[in-house]
Amino acid sequence: MTTVAQERLSEQQAIGQIAVDLPGATAVFRRLKLDFCCGGQVPLAQACASKGLDTAAVLAELAGLQRDDQAPDAQDPAALIDHILTRYHAVHREQLPELIRMARRVEAVHRDHPAVPAGLADLLENMEVELLEHMEKEEQVLFPAIESGAAGLGSPIGTMRDEHTGHGALLDQLAALTQDHTPPPGACNTWRALFAGTAQLTDDLISHIHLENNVLFPRFETAGGCGGACSCA
Repeated sequence: MTTVAQERLSEQQAIGQIAVDLPGATAVFRRLKLDFCCGGQVPLAQACASKGLDTAAVLAELAGLQRDDQAPDAQDPAALIDHILTRYHAVHREQLPELIRMARRVEAVHRDHPAVPAGLADLLENMEVELLEHMEKEEQVLFPAIESGAAGLGSPIGTMRDEHTGHGALLDQLAALTQDHTPPPGACNTWRALFAGTAQLTDDLISHIHLENNVLFPRFETAGGCGGACSCA
């Protein structure tokens, strides 16, 4: 699914606005040494020209950040698992390090601001540790068992559900610490991009958990295992 921000992505769009609107753009700009914070008011084309970069190539890389949120048919668990791995597991691994880096920056630069989200980087690091451990268990144990048609998965699925509840509690902390992902008036582009990113992380993780808890898991919690999803009958 292409967002409105991605549909209007162009070389004349301000680089700072792209950083705020397009999750993942800040990592691209940082790697290319494009200043999206203090210099964020200039068009992308001008920012690229100042660094001798090919604007079309940068636009193409930014366009590649768009993500397909359309889940496959629930009757195909292998396709659904592949979607979860590519759309959510891989994205969480990309987005959290960048959010942690931006949070550290905002907390340091704006430490005297009354609205600074003190402790945000630590919270995000905690989320990263818990998510990485959780996703590893799914990738190495639960998902292969589901795809093989194994029976008796109620216990490991129950563990994953419990961990999802823990992730939800961390999201509540994230919302409280960021004032529901709302930057203060006059916030710099880095701060705005950070909170746009935490909002995107929240949306992604909620959608991720929904797909597992409500679509994938219920069919494999009974003693029958595959629930008719494979050809083992």
